Amino acid sequence: MIGVSILKEGWDISPVQLDVLREVANIGAGNAANALATMLKSKIQISVPRVKVMSFADVPDFMGGAEAHAVAIYFHVGGPVKASILLVMPIEKAAQLVEMLLGTSNASLTGSFSDFEYSALMELGNILSSSYLNALSSFTKMSFKPSPPALAIDMVGSILNTILCQYGEVSEMALVMEAGFKKDKVDVVGNIFLLPEPDTMDNIFTSLGVIV
Repeated sequence: MIGVSILKEGWDISPVQLDVLREVANIGAGNAANALATMLKSKIQISVPRVKVMSFADVPDFMGGAEAHAVAIYFHVGGPVKASILLVMPIEKAAQLVEMLLGTSNASLTGSFSDFEYSALMELGNILSSSYLNALSSFTKMSFKPSPPALAIDMVGSILNTILCQYGEVSEMALVMEAGFKKDKVDVVGNIFLLPEPDTMDNIFTSLGVIV
């Protein structure tokens, strides 16, 4: 089983409850790696997955700063659990990923992607988010209903503001699932964030047996 490092911040979580989160992260990362390997037709290596719960206010700094430019693929999750899922990566990493997905070598390093390249990135985001949601669903027994993916290339602060404007208020906490996926020692994906609406994080952790 892949090892997982859990960073506690803002939650009082018991060792038993940490084991549940480890298993969710393991299964989600494994599902995502298998999906990536199929897309890229190549072996994908996984670094040690990590789960971090942090203040929503700290998310921009964690992503490189509010003015850092990034590619973000995001979804709104409906049903009994309402949240946003955000897959974020630096523009240069997104360009590398486009080249790996499409077998090309001329992807824009400024984020000026073609419609075909946009579609490839959004499909990737759809597969990765589903991998983690399916893992979380199997443990919480909750039904997650993600929207079609949307893609933004902008400053991190602007991306988060867009989510707030489009989907409403989020809770004060965010769940970050860090997992490095590598092809031939080249990182191919960034961090996956779960940004819940108020009380959603409590519901998720309660379903996992984590009392907050």
